[in-house]
Amino acid sequence: MTSAPRTRVRTRALTGATAALGLSLGMITTLGATPANAATWPTASGNQAVSSTISLSGTKDYGMIRLYGTGDLGSGSQDEDQGPILSLAAGTVLKNVIIGAPAADGIHCAGSCTLQNVWWEDVGEDAATFRGSSSSNVYTVSGGGAKSASDKVFQFNGAGTLNVSNFAVQGFGTFVRSCGNCSTQYKRTINLNTIEATYSGSKLVGINTNYGDSATLKKITIVGDSSKKIIPCQKYIGNNTGKEPTTNGTNADGTYCKYATSDITYK
Repeated sequence: MTSAPRTRVRTRALTGATAALGLSLGMITTLGATPANAATWPTASGNQAVSSTISLSGTKDYGMIRLYGTGDLGSGSQDEDQGPILSLAAGTVLKNVIIGAPAADGIHCAGSCTLQNVWWEDVGEDAATFRGSSSSNVYTVSGGGAKSASDKVFQFNGAGTLNVSNFAVQGFGTFVRSCGNCSTQYKRTINLNTIEATYSGSKLVGINTNYGDSATLKKITIVGDSSKKIIPCQKYIGNNTGKEPTTNGTNADGTYCKYATSDITYK
């Protein structure tokens, strides 16, 4: 299958086991969410250019089609005002899709949503942004993988709980970030379970202690980071003024950053 057109070239050298990122199509259809370290990157079943944001609700299974931006969504820039490829209404379940390049601003969830076996070949501004003002919102990312994120992979702007499991990420700035300077701030809970992160990332998760955020990390495997440069959990003092937040430590503390040494394995 011919790959979708690409308008952007990444220069970051990605190291580690690329075979760990993905699922075969047969594994996707028969096993559901497969642990990241047992995965093989999927082959697209077809390509679809997206010139304007697609709005979804209910359940949508793309059958491993590759979606990529064109026109207004095809610049491949880091513009924070660009639209997403997919916009999911609250309660939407999205399955089995590859977000190719250009990826624009990935996927937006307006409220609780489920992303099952979603793959980003070259993250745009962000892979996915989670919104919604209710503390009962639950955002679930189950299976999948992402590569080549210049900054963040998952941007958590709304309220509630974000659960990410059985996911592989390679080449990123921050894997999951609780918004540090949104005009409206919330308490946010982040749970990472069975994640394989291949260095050159800098932070797995960033949270705001002053808003009561917390992050729980379990079964984390970090590949190719012999010097242990990746920060598992970065604490910040967030704000609602748009200023860059200040840092507030990195150590596990049982309240904000919740993990034990045994929860993180280096390979």
